Parts: sequence; structure tokens; C-alpha cells
Amino acid sequence: MSLLRRSLGLAAGAAAAVLVLSGCVAGENAAAEPAGAEEAGASTSIALDWATYNPLSLIVKDQGWLEEEGYTVEWVQSLGSSKANEALRAGAVDFGSTAGSAALLARANGAPQQIVDVVAQPEWAALVVPADSDITSVADLKGKRIAAALGTDPYFFLVQALEQNGLSVDDVTIENLIHADGAAALQSGSVDAWSGLDPIMAATEAAGATLVYRDLELNSYSVLNATEEIIENNPEAVQAVVDAYERAREWALANPAETARILADAAVIDLAVAQKVIDEREGLDVDPVPGAGLEKVLAPIGAIQVSLGDVASQSALDEALATLFAPQFAEKAVG
Repeated sequence: MSLLRRSLGLAAGAAAAVLVLSGCVAGENAAAEPAGAEEAGASTSIALDWATYNPLSLIVKDQGWLEEEGYTVEWVQSLGSSKANEALRAGAVDFGSTAGSAALLARANGAPQQIVDVVAQPEWAALVVPADSDITSVADLKGKRIAAALGTDPYFFLVQALEQNGLSVDDVTIENLIHADGAAALQSGSVDAWSGLDPIMAATEAAGATLVYRDLELNSYSVLNATEEIIENNPEAVQAVVDAYERAREWALANPAETARILADAAVIDLAVAQKVIDEREGLDVDPVPGAGLEKVLAPIGAIQVSLGDVASQSALDEALATLFAPQFAEKAVG
């Protein structure tokens, strides 16, 4: 079995579904209630996503820290930023993992969610072509079919890459496919290129595909979003989740080999591929507080969203940027 097929084994089986549920409850020895929850009347049941593109989520799930604190967690798999945003909007999760660009897009279109933690600054998106492709530059993509998941970081990576090289989305045919399906389309030859996302992208590279265009500055941050409802009504739970994320960050930086193992198991990829992602492309050592640095990266992406008609107006974008961040939880976690 090829490395790529192994990497898609879990994700592709669930590609037709928005979410894959995996129930998880507090352990027998966990405290009955988190500290202060009873007094505040806050719920101890939360719905939290996990995603292979968010290793901190995998660590929090694997280690069971929230359950130890007395929370009953419904763990829900997100298959991409667009799917996480759908789940947040539908109320299927309280917390969802997305790219910063996707979080901005959702907020600008009225989604009641905010970024509560910056997960990483990864180089997780690039343009990928098959090993035998004659495409060697972005210019060669003119007239080609490219797989990309609309509303995700790889999609906005593609748009920016095209614009920087004198092309636009009108010069190519974009196939709207979630990440696992995009990789499969590339492998089958039904598309000429794929705007990919790790860790699936790293597996395609290991299987012989070529990253034909890379640019770290075109990647937006990986972020954790929370619904406004849980921020307003259960801030204790939000703080507990962000605290667990920051604990996971310290743990991941101290235990890169074990972090790679957890990622390899969750994504069904070879350990060496997972280690490459963690060591070279994940970028976990960042300031977790959403603020000016993240806004600086998102503002030009937002302008693209407006120009494409994905956001109705510049004023809607400006309002989204002004209200997108809820930094108080990460500030307390690191303080």
C-alpha cells in the first residue's frame, strides 16, 4: 500500500460526512465538576473538535486533560477549515480548528465565533503536482485543473500564488474538493495540481509528488475558534480548553517524537512523514494570543476575499477584523 493511500485511509472514508464523531467521557477518577463550575452554573459538557492539521488538538485528546478536570468531552473530527466552520455555525461543536483565513471569512459572513488561541504558524499549504508532471512553475498552471477546498488556507494560498505570478482564478479551473479528496484526485490524475494541506500533503510528497510552489508568508496561522455562545455563557470552559492547549504546546515542544507518533496514528501516515511535519513545517513555537501579528497576516487575505466576492464589502471585512479576536483566555493561560 502506498504512503498516500495509507494517509488517506482514515480521512477519505469520512469524506462524504461533515464530521466524524468519537464520544469520549470523563474518566472514573476525574473530579465531578471543574473548579467553580457549580457556583457559576456552567455546563461541564463541551463539544471539541480534533483535526490532523491541528496537532495540539490531538495531544489534548490523547492525554485526556480536560476529562481529568471533570469535563465530559464530545470529540468531533474536522476534515478541514470549511467543515470546522460549518460545525461551529451549526452548533455541532463549541470549539473548532481552522486556518486564520477561514476564521476571518466565517466571521465576515456573520458566523458568531471568535479566535481564542493561536495554535501555530505552519507552512502547511503548498501547490503540489504529480511526480511525472511537466508543471514546474505557477505560470504553468494556466488552463489547468487544480483541486482546492474553498474557504480554506490552501485555497487562499492558491489565489495569492496565482496573483503574484500574473494569473487569477479565471485562468484555471478550480475543483472544490476537501483535502483528502484533493490528494486522491491528484493521485488519480483527474486534476493537474492540488493546493494541499499537511499532513496529507507530506504523505503525497513522500509518495513522489512534488511541491512545485512554496511560500511561508502566504500561509495564515492555525487557530482555535469558539462560539460566542460558549464564550459568553461558559467562559470557565473556554479557559479550561485554552489552558489545555497551552499545556499541549509545552508538551509538544518538549516531546517532538511522541507528538509525531500521535499525529501518525491519528492521520494514518508513516511515522517518518509525521516527524517531518512536526520538525519542519508545523511552527508550534508561537505567541498564542490572537492580536496584531495575526491581524497583519489576515488583512491582505481579507482584501482578496472581498475582491473575489466571498465577503460582501470592505466594511464587513473591517468589522470582522475588529471583532474576530477574544485574546483574554490565551493571555491568562500564558500569564
